[in-house]
Amino acid sequence: MARLFSNTHIRIFIIASLAMMTTACGFHLRGNYLLPDDVSNVSVTSFDSYNQLTREVKKQLRLNGIDVVSPGADISNLHLISEADSTRTLSLYQNARAAEYELAYKVNYRVLVPGYDSKTFQVNVTRSYLDNPLAALAKSVEKDLILDEMREQAAEQIIRQMARLKAQLVVVPSGDGDTQQDFPTSTNADPDAEHVDIIDDGVKQTTSTTEITDAAEPSQIQADSNENQSE
Repeated sequence: MARLFSNTHIRIFIIASLAMMTTACGFHLRGNYLLPDDVSNVSVTSFDSYNQLTREVKKQLRLNGIDVVSPGADISNLHLISEADSTRTLSLYQNARAAEYELAYKVNYRVLVPGYDSKTFQVNVTRSYLDNPLAALAKSVEKDLILDEMREQAAEQIIRQMARLKAQLVVVPSGDGDTQQDFPTSTNADPDAEHVDIIDDGVKQTTSTTEITDAAEPSQIQADSNENQSE
């Protein structure tokens, strides 16, 4: 009990300290993420405007105090390019039936901030789950539920990366005395953007983000699109 009390107070102290430091720097904690004060609205476009992923992304934006608005020349845009999922066997029963699967889910998306080059990223979420050979229907339902949760995790990861991109904007004096914002030379995905969570019964889920470079982008997105169509 004493340990729990101590840990709770430590967490409160850390949160309070972060709040004081970030407020002074023009950043505030919104939801679970650190977003710049000037991020107030974003437009969202998608390969499917009505699917669950699009709804989850919009929900996460609103939870973090961001208005989802119509596209415009002076509005930052988040474009969901594609999603795909795949399954592979991790272990077998003695009768050679699959005992454990790994489910992989990926999302390609592009972020465009007015005045900057667009950035394209891929979110990867993987999770293992056990097969129940006595309940084929239950297995199908379980997979659908897991995919729903993975879409939610992917949406949260997209918001994390958007927050980091906005935080990377720096102000550079221009020749006419005005200011011009630009990205710093290093705009790769967050090196700490891989999150590993232990779900019930030791099941592991990994979430990560990688940047798709201009050279790799067309072939990578096409490959993901083909994979999605084949399933």
